[in-house]
Amino acid sequence: MGFWTLIEGFLLFANALAILNEDRFLTPRGLSFEATTGRKKSLKQQAVGLIYVAQYFRLPLIILNVIMIVSKLVSG
Repeated sequence: MGFWTLIEGFLLFANALAILNEDRFLTPRGLSFEATTGRKKSLKQQAVGLIYVAQYFRLPLIILNVIMIVSKLVSG
């Protein structure tokens, strides 16, 4: 039971990152990918990179969401 709860939590977090709009949310806060480029990888740059990876992998997230929903419907 704990494993599935952890997987659901990570999936919800990835979904939250994937829906962030760059123009409305990221750019006004200085979190655009271009604004954080540089040689030194700070925590801010790593967070922005994580957001962009989540947005890039939207199709696999959709597939994982469908699998999770179907497994929840089947298992109860």
